[in-house]
Amino acid sequence: TVSVHVTRCTPFNIPEYVTMMANVLTSTTLSSFSTSASAVVLRLASSSGAPAMAALSRGLSMARTLSTSTAPRKYVVVGAVAGGASCAARLRRLDEKASIVVFEKGPDPSFANCGMPYYLGGEIKDRNALAVQTPASLLARLNLDVRVRTEATSIDTAKKIVKARDLRSGEEYTESYDELLISPGAKPFVPPIPGINRPGNLSLRNLEDMDRIKQWIEDRQCKTAVVAGGGFIGIEMAEQLRHIGMDVTLVEAMPQLMAPFDPEMASMLQAELERHGVKVEVGAPIKGFEAPAAGGPGSDVVLDENRRLTADVVILGLGVRPDTELAKAAGLALNARGGIIVDERMRTSAPHVYAAGDAVEVKNPIVGGEWMVALAGPANRQGRTAADNMAGHSEHTFDGTWGSSAVRVFDLTAAGTGLNERLLDSAGVKFHAVHLHPNQHAGYYPGAQVLSLKILFGAEGKRKGKLLGAQAVGKDGADKAIDALAVALQAGMTVDDLADLELCYAPPVGSAKSPINYAGMIAQDMLEGLVETVQWHEFHDLASDPANLIVDVRTAAEVLNTGPLHPSAVNLPLDDLRARMGELPQDKTLITYCLAGQRGYYAARILAENGFAVKNLDGAYRTLRESPIRRD
Repeated sequence: TVSVHVTRCTPFNIPEYVTMMANVLTSTTLSSFSTSASAVVLRLASSSGAPAMAALSRGLSMARTLSTSTAPRKYVVVGAVAGGASCAARLRRLDEKASIVVFEKGPDPSFANCGMPYYLGGEIKDRNALAVQTPASLLARLNLDVRVRTEATSIDTAKKIVKARDLRSGEEYTESYDELLISPGAKPFVPPIPGINRPGNLSLRNLEDMDRIKQWIEDRQCKTAVVAGGGFIGIEMAEQLRHIGMDVTLVEAMPQLMAPFDPEMASMLQAELERHGVKVEVGAPIKGFEAPAAGGPGSDVVLDENRRLTADVVILGLGVRPDTELAKAAGLALNARGGIIVDERMRTSAPHVYAAGDAVEVKNPIVGGEWMVALAGPANRQGRTAADNMAGHSEHTFDGTWGSSAVRVFDLTAAGTGLNERLLDSAGVKFHAVHLHPNQHAGYYPGAQVLSLKILFGAEGKRKGKLLGAQAVGKDGADKAIDALAVALQAGMTVDDLADLELCYAPPVGSAKSPINYAGMIAQDMLEGLVETVQWHEFHDLASDPANLIVDVRTAAEVLNTGPLHPSAVNLPLDDLRARMGELPQDKTLITYCLAGQRGYYAARILAENGFAVKNLDGAYRTLRESPIRRD
């Protein structure tokens, strides 16, 4: 008989584990067992005697399934929505007998905050569709004690107590916990701009904010709007306010919209906004907000002494900051930006305190170090990881955020994963870029649309050829391409792997060589020295250098239709190149380009094989045409 004494034992899950352990030890069979709150008593028949029994004893003592208490555990979750709600739901699935208390400062414990702009624009008709769960539904389905309009005001990590205030009654009380998760999220950034708190300057964080925006627009019959900030919220709000017929101006202080994207990709989104009637001001920091000179609701938005925009409503989408005052007061370790520092199991610096969501700092698995990424998907997974560890179910880890995201802008979708050029530069990583513009499916099948795709990959050392980031913009297929590239990025794939990926193909949905295959093949050619490329932002300086000659290998009809990229370019169509290459100088570096890049590459190979010094414009006419340089 082996008696294994276990503290805080859960009898109901012992038989399966014990049987498994006995079966693993092939010379040992389990004849009977009994359990109590403090011990598991096993009777075994064993030919190997003590060694087998000792192994079984060690296995039982190590089993995390025996490390939960018969006395119900108590979990407290501060902040619901994504990370907190996911954690609480997972805790219930792991521990049916536990007491789980959720504090939520707002009125809605679980709502689709990413859907709020689409309700304001009328695409989502039913407001109730955004309220994913209510306190009553969470109680009925998951037996969660959800307390809305209740603010956690302090945490005593030594005594394991949370102090809370009911915002309706003013009542204050305390709740003890065995394990605590805080998921405070991020709050809108409100910079100290004169007049920024004027009536009608509204932010969008929760359903109450959404209702205030809708009521302000409807009550005042607003016709004009200024959206301050060109990030996700700003672009989505500009699109949706335009959907309901408003005159919209989108103002961004930086030189481009959508900071996660590189300028030449973000420029496509700006063009799409403008095509649909949204006026866009980039490189235009707001100096102040003043009462409208002409009267009426809203503000005059002051850009400089000569430019001001009149708006019946102003949407403030100027970014977010971690909402971590509670964590700071509790003594939790924070980073320089105020984000909560956690380990891979979502544990904070205080014992028995975990954190998840937009307020936490996580690993950057691409180049190392840490970063903060406010995205719904990672927040939900962080909540699950925290729950697994809080309940002692497993030691699952959250190994970082890869930054995969998407946004729709009228008829285009833009998606990205990994790092952009600016972030790679700041990390000191040497990289190459590839731009291409294939169709999203077979060109001969009706409905083919151009997909603009960019990949970034390592140029040297251990990162050489390794995928580091990708971006795509198109009417169809951008999210599909980036989903696949996000998997490739997380799997540590190289451009050789991309070239060899076997992806789904049928003419209505893809091509025999997918855009991802093409991207990998182009990158292979670069690394193998078959082609040297010029980037869009280098083109005009190189074209103005008399040591170079620009060779446009499109057809004469194409050039006539669109014009050349540079006045000095000579037109020598690809199909005539072999017969006419004698017209080209041997003492200059030739820079070839076509419409999308493929013909320019073919021309570069022909010329290189015939002794010319030659480079190809990466991404060709389409990339440069869409870039900020071309726009200027």
